Amino acid sequence: MKDTKVRLTRSDKTFYWVNDLFLIVAFLLVLYPLVYIISASLSDRVAVISGKVFLWPVDFSLEGYVAVFKDPRIMIGYGNTLFYTAAGTLINVVLTILAAYPLSRKTMVGRNVIMYIFAFTMLFHGGLIPNYLLIKNLGMIDTRWAMLLPAALSIWNVIIARTFYQTTISQELYEAAAMDGCSHFRFMWSIVLPLSKAITAVMVLFYGVFHWNSYFNAFLYLKSPDLFPLQIVLRDILVQNEIDPAIVTDAQQMQVKQGLAELLKYSIIIVASLPIWLVYPFVQKHFVKGVMIGSIKG
Repeated sequence: MKDTKVRLTRSDKTFYWVNDLFLIVAFLLVLYPLVYIISASLSDRVAVISGKVFLWPVDFSLEGYVAVFKDPRIMIGYGNTLFYTAAGTLINVVLTILAAYPLSRKTMVGRNVIMYIFAFTMLFHGGLIPNYLLIKNLGMIDTRWAMLLPAALSIWNVIIARTFYQTTISQELYEAAAMDGCSHFRFMWSIVLPLSKAITAVMVLFYGVFHWNSYFNAFLYLKSPDLFPLQIVLRDILVQNEIDPAIVTDAQQMQVKQGLAELLKYSIIIVASLPIWLVYPFVQKHFVKGVMIGSIKG
């Protein structure tokens, strides 16, 4: 039996070595800021403001997290953000599937016109003031709907999902199901969705991260603190702990305030990002597969 192992030339080995070295350096450059933020959030405020933190926590302290979670608005903001993320992602995914699957079928009449209209909205829109007036006239100012409906559908995600359905769900598969009396809705529920776990996971991740980090719509449309998402609450906490040197006469008090404000920055980043970090490993395998849609055919 012949040895089928591929023999690498010297130039191939050099290329792989340089490529691996480059990737390792890039990985470390991306990883270090994250490690630094975690270490700074777990360090004493004096060590942070004096620049002693480099890689590991210095004078371990949870003062930043205690200061963040001591504010009762944190749990309210967490609850609101969880609701906006869950409800908004559900609305987004349902509408995206209902739009993308019919547009992927070549038998749909007028699908090219509809896609043109969808693409038009990616390039042209009314602007900030018309959007605000629209939300106001619909009676959604200072309501939870203002955080859900304006971003109910992403045209870019519709295009990605449509491409996936076109390359994965063949017309012959539908024709075979239709011969057994399967309707479009039954076909989509029983066949399309089980075969589309990868793209569904990608959409859940994209939409979920968007809603979790969303704050601009809250700035525009929300007035009641009971409706504020976590990002707005954390921003208010950070602003309240900023200090104007002109109004502080005690140098020691100013140093304490500045140290706490600096420490809060890193603690707030961890508090706001941790849920997404915890969720990502569970959808990572689907995410990698989903983002490669359309790159390989066959």
